[in-house]
Amino acid sequence: MSKKILVIGASGQIGTELVEGLRDRFGAEDVVASDIKEPQVRQSGPFALVNAMDRRGIERVIDKHGISEVYLLAALLSATAEKDPAFAWKLNMESILIILELAREGKLRKVYWPSSIAVFGPTTPKDKTPQHTTTEPSTVYGISKLAGEGWCKYYHQRYGVDVRSIRYPGLIGWKSAPGGGTTDYAVHIFHEAIKKGAYTSFLGPESTLPMMYMPDAIRATIDLMEAPVEQVKERGSYNLAGLSFSPEQIAAEVARHIPGFKMAYAPDERQAYADSWPRSIDDSAARADWGWKPQYDLTAMVDDMMAHLRTKLKAS
Repeated sequence: MSKKILVIGASGQIGTELVEGLRDRFGAEDVVASDIKEPQVRQSGPFALVNAMDRRGIERVIDKHGISEVYLLAALLSATAEKDPAFAWKLNMESILIILELAREGKLRKVYWPSSIAVFGPTTPKDKTPQHTTTEPSTVYGISKLAGEGWCKYYHQRYGVDVRSIRYPGLIGWKSAPGGGTTDYAVHIFHEAIKKGAYTSFLGPESTLPMMYMPDAIRATIDLMEAPVEQVKERGSYNLAGLSFSPEQIAAEVARHIPGFKMAYAPDERQAYADSWPRSIDDSAARADWGWKPQYDLTAMVDDMMAHLRTKLKAS
């Protein structure tokens, strides 16, 4: 049976690259991108304007295109969400409940919804954070992601909804702008290094956090959705690890490419969020269940980011 895929929140940092990855794998016409506003960049396949909190609008798109799978990416991220907690909760919760309900009613065969390391908090073990552990988040983003994991599990257990999820670490990519997350310094640093030869980090030098290069994250997302149903054993969300590093470690790697690069530090309110999160993640469940394995370490990621961003910034 052929599949038709809808990506909601397709213009964000993950969505931009996920749509591309899905179209490469399944064909441009079978992947419908959607967002609340028109994309800035011309896309290679169908696009629909839709609000993630508009059930009727989403249903119209599903019916029009014969959609069988939804990737729901619309959300307010950690730092942005703290500026408007009530709206962040509303967007993050209403959107997932609409999609789970549509799946329960038989309108969708499969659902993907991303969680985050923000579900962890100050009481969570910091190193090799286990798949099942204390989750006491300290941000509205983390609270909404933890609640979303609960809803995913509930809809799977109660109604048999095939919903799949990954707890993303900080994501680093060169194709789109960051979306207001605590780990965004690890994207900003490349832009500022190439343009100015210097960067001021909003996290302290030793703030080690779990990260992942975007090509690994996109591959993991599609691989999880394509895994046979019997291999998907975690129906809340899978831990996923790529690499862990601190601002001073990535600065040293950037300096290999830009001699004389200067890194300064001016920690702001995002430091508290970072301090509450793990330093490294145990993703053995994802590795065992559906064969997850990252391809990029810190050096390989920095080399690739530098090569692509230099070309992109020269062209702009």
